[in-house]
Amino acid sequence: MSVNEFDFSDKDFQRVKTMVYDFAGIDLNESKKNLVYNRLAKRIRTLGMNRFSDYLDYVVEQGEEEFVNLINAITTNLTFFFRENHHFEYLANTVIPHLLEKNKASKKIRIWSAGCSTGEEPYSLAIVLKEAVPNGWDARVLATDLDTTVVETAQRGVYSIERLKGVTESRKKSWFLKGTGDREGFVKVKPELQKIIDFGQINLMNEWPIRDKIDVIFCRNVVIYFDKPTQSKLFNRYADLLADEGHLFIGHSESLYKVCDRFELLGQTIYRKTR
Repeated sequence: MSVNEFDFSDKDFQRVKTMVYDFAGIDLNESKKNLVYNRLAKRIRTLGMNRFSDYLDYVVEQGEEEFVNLINAITTNLTFFFRENHHFEYLANTVIPHLLEKNKASKKIRIWSAGCSTGEEPYSLAIVLKEAVPNGWDARVLATDLDTTVVETAQRGVYSIERLKGVTESRKKSWFLKGTGDREGFVKVKPELQKIIDFGQINLMNEWPIRDKIDVIFCRNVVIYFDKPTQSKLFNRYADLLADEGHLFIGHSESLYKVCDRFELLGQTIYRKTR
């Protein structure tokens, strides 16, 4: 029988569950107990502690910064450019032409990548805007995440070439700079993409410092960690923030069915606000 390196009682797990739910709306079920242990053990080892209870006391003492470390450890920041490419095609071919007509007076388009992780999604959105929106329009992407570390990675815009597996050759040439010398094997997104993205840290459970109405929200593979009441509250807040007929894109394993009735499903986890 294997023995855990650190003391991790049922009481500790229940405490983790309560903490992550209260702070970030994430609902951990019993099946996640081993995952929580394995993901947090590394952090506890780094801090030179012996018990989970000591670490959880430390999280409370340190406040938001360590809470974010905890949340980031138990969630997965797996993403790549143009992931679920049908979403980006629908955005380019259907949503943006609609917005060019609808917003022609203001010449303004706003897209929010809510849960932007390491930046591949907002840069993919920025590429679509640059390719599909005429010059002279004020088209921008807001890119936010709970974890400041991944937001900093996103702001730098440097990636290994392997992360571009979903990008066409023409887009690679148009929007990325190839590294040389000690940067060989890496690419950097071009400055014109970075210029139209506003990066920031937002906890979706708190107030949002967003003043503009948003035309499109990408919130993909974020609510899989939330229970139904938290999902319902979040999607209703999205509906409040979206402009009339605004679009919401969610992850392929997510659904608004019996969660929020303010959207109509257009297919392939693409929704349009109805009220």
